[in-house]
Parts: sequence; structure tokens; C-alpha cells
Amino acid sequence: MLIGVPKEIKVREYRVGLVPANVRELVTHGHAVIVESGAGGGIGANDAAYRAAGAVIVNSPQEIFERAGLIVKIKEPQAIERKWLKPGQILFTYLHLAPDLEQARDLLESGASCIAYETVTADDGSLPLLAPMSEVAGRLAIQAGAYFLEKAHGGSGILLGGVAGVESAKVTVVGGGVVGMNAVDVALGMGAAVTVLDRNVATLRQLKRQFGPHLNTIYSTIEAIEHHCTTADLIVGAVLVTGAATPKLITHDIVKRMKAGSVIADVAIDQGGCCESSRPTTHDNPVYTLDGVIHYCVANMPGSVPRTSTYALNNATLPFVLALANKGLLALHEDRHLLNGLNVHGGRITNQAVATAHGLAYCDPILALG
Repeated sequence: MLIGVPKEIKVREYRVGLVPANVRELVTHGHAVIVESGAGGGIGANDAAYRAAGAVIVNSPQEIFERAGLIVKIKEPQAIERKWLKPGQILFTYLHLAPDLEQARDLLESGASCIAYETVTADDGSLPLLAPMSEVAGRLAIQAGAYFLEKAHGGSGILLGGVAGVESAKVTVVGGGVVGMNAVDVALGMGAAVTVLDRNVATLRQLKRQFGPHLNTIYSTIEAIEHHCTTADLIVGAVLVTGAATPKLITHDIVKRMKAGSVIADVAIDQGGCCESSRPTTHDNPVYTLDGVIHYCVANMPGSVPRTSTYALNNATLPFVLALANKGLLALHEDRHLLNGLNVHGGRITNQAVATAHGLAYCDPILALG
């Protein structure tokens, strides 16, 4: 199969779908790979490195979409890229369709088979292609929060870990999954007073075992969210409902009652955000202030550390890319977890959560594939 890797065009997105080592793996298995010139620049992989791995470098992104049977990306295709997609083509990337009706409609019209990293599953119910970026984003959320809590950046002027004789900042993490666990890890390491809220008692129990008495674990109720968010210096929104739009657990009223100069880092923004006052931002303009509260809602947070992010993600995606390259859509029939990643096929929505989010018709993926 011919695999295409275009250069990402989302604002300040420096990651790339395939690293040179993974290109070499594909070429060794008999496949051809075309890579857009400069696609790997953000991770320090120049065109020569891709050529040495066996790729052919092309200058036009449109050529990649015209020629490749399998397109491997990082972020959701932008409007111009969606126009180039066509029936019979496989797109493998993050999609986050639930909050993005325009993209969903464009992908339906394309006729392409669109597989979303974020809904591919594993035997234990986890999301193996979302987890690496969730780890990165959870850690970045604390770094960003600490930065914007500084007075010079608009914050209240509090040091996350405090010093002797002065209390630490209070960090509230809403959601105890991969993002939440990594946020807790970094926040505790920096000396903050950390509370995590979740509705899964087993998750809370595991976090307590992992981090010990320094972590405050709270069962998530409306009252608990109100109390621990209105008193926080930094909130990390780490809520995830697989494939679906994120519930708005942090209301406008809660935001209005927060301390001036406090920060919300809404990591759930890719799926719409878990805070009512959240809206997507970019690395160029990462924050805005509403009701005295700084909102950090960058929709591609891991893109700011592209080397770490790209290699971590490529480690997870390679087996699936190889399967798709070797077998095409037959790989979905043979792997139910990869099948769960299929969001759009042949003009039909094949993910129930996406269909529900937009009020569109749902088609069982097996029926859609025929």
C-alpha cells in the first residue's frame, strides 16, 4: 500500500504522523511511503532522514491526498485537507468529531474511511492511542497552570509549591483517568496541595494507593465539584467520555465564584471541554480571562512538545498502521479494537457517540463495511 504523511497545518502543530524509524518498518514490510517535505522538521527529522528510511519526499500536500491509499496524520484534517479526501481512502488520525459538526459533515461527504485514534480500544477497556497524549497533556496542564498563576502572566501570583511558612497552591483535578493521574503526579511533585475528583471509587482507590496520603481523593458530586473548584487556585479539567462530547461539570456559576487570578486548564477541550466557559484556544493565543479567571484551553497541547509527543504516539500507533497497510479495511474485521476506531465510512457515521452528539443517523460499522 502507498502510505502518505502530510505536514500538519493546524496552528503551531509540530508533530508528525510517522517518524523515520516507523517509515523504515513499513518499507521493510513492502509498502511505499510518501512524506511531505518538512513534515518532520518539528521533531528534528529532516527530509534526508526520511529518505534514508525509504520514503519519497514530495512538495505538495495535495499530491499526498491524491495518491495515498492510507493517510497517517496527527490532528483532525483541516478544511482544505477534507476537500482532498476521497472514497476508498483510509484516514488514520485524531478526529474528535463529537464537538465538530462541520468536520463530521465534510468527512461524510468525502466517502473516505476515517479511523480515530481516540476511539481505538484495548482488551482492558483502555484507549491505547489516546493514552500517550493524555499523559503528555496531563503533565503540561500543571506546567501551564503554574506559569499562568504567575503575576506577570495575569495570575494571582502564587507559587504552586509554596515555601516554608507559606501555604502551597490548591490544585483540583476533575477526572482521575490518564490525564488526571499525570496531572496529579506533577502537581504533587511540585509541592501543591492536590485534590482529585472522580465517580469511579476503584479509580480513586488506585490513585490513593499510588500517591499515598498527600493526595486528597473525593467522590465527584455536584457539591464536591462546587466546593473544590471554587476554592482552587488551579483546576485541571480531565474528564473523558469516549468519543462523546464532554459533560459541562464546571458551570459558569462556579467560575464566577472562583478567586481572581486563578487558572482553569481544560484538557478536555478537544471533546468540547468540561467547563461551560471554555472555548478552544491556540498556542499563539493560549489563554483568555473571563470573570477574573484565566482559561487555558489549547486544543493541541501535546503539539508544544512535539518530539516527546510524536515518538510516544508512534510507539502506540505502529502496529495498527502496519495492520492497515498490510490488510486494508480487512484489518478492521479482524481486530474489534481497531474497528471501534472507525468513526466514518462510505458516507455513514459508524460511532454511536458521534451520531448522538450531532443527531445524525448511526450505522453499525460491520454493516457499513459490508
